Amino acid sequence: MRGLIERMGGLGLYYLHDLGRMGIFLFQCVQGIFRRPFRFRALVRQIGLIGVDSLPVIFFTGAFTGMVLGLQGYYSLRKFGSEGMLGSAVALSLFRELAPVLTALMVTGRAGSAMCAELGIMRNSEQLDALECMAIDPFRYLVAPKFLATLISLPILTLFFDLIGIYGGYLTGVSLLGVNAGAYFAGMEASVVNKDITLGLVKALVFGLLIVWICTGRGYFVHVIRNAGFGAEGVSKVTTQAVVVTSIAILVWDYIITALML
Repeated sequence: MRGLIERMGGLGLYYLHDLGRMGIFLFQCVQGIFRRPFRFRALVRQIGLIGVDSLPVIFFTGAFTGMVLGLQGYYSLRKFGSEGMLGSAVALSLFRELAPVLTALMVTGRAGSAMCAELGIMRNSEQLDALECMAIDPFRYLVAPKFLATLISLPILTLFFDLIGIYGGYLTGVSLLGVNAGAYFAGMEASVVNKDITLGLVKALVFGLLIVWICTGRGYFVHVIRNAGFGAEGVSKVTTQAVVVTSIAILVWDYIITALML
């Protein structure tokens, strides 16, 4: 019994210490954004890697999500004779919920895992230590461009997802199932307000912060994470952990933001 209590206490202290370490990491990253000289080229490169390179996966995810919403919404609304409200149902589902959440999950799997693995490999190969020995701030040099690029890219990708999803719903509902095209867009115009778009963009910003904070933090501290192991095995375990924890955090904060802003 005593050993069990000791292990539980040690585990609690570890997670408390880890939470404090991640909080300090976030503070140092924000400081790194405002330190000069500003690395504009690095920011543009990261926007390309995180945002532009994610466009294909966002395109296909948004298109098929919109098509599924159009299909399911049509057969649900037809029971009540309200097929003309299909555009409203598709747009509200995308703007408020599906676009920011699915965009964040896709970016987590594609770019978040890459950021975590990159910093983890640099930590294990002592490249981060070498930067500190040369008096180069790793937060300004490496992490800050990723932070800014993710915060810029997520809202833009979410809006792109919205646009593609709406036309995916149009393809299914109007072109395949015969819903009136004017009714599809008129219902959307009548029901979608600025608050719905703002809710999605706020979610995108928060999710972007969660992605870059957790994924870069896990990679940066790969050498001190419990049961991570060493070398390639440690990087693979921490990368998996980062993706899982980020995905759960996105879903949790999705509920919190929705409860606060609706």
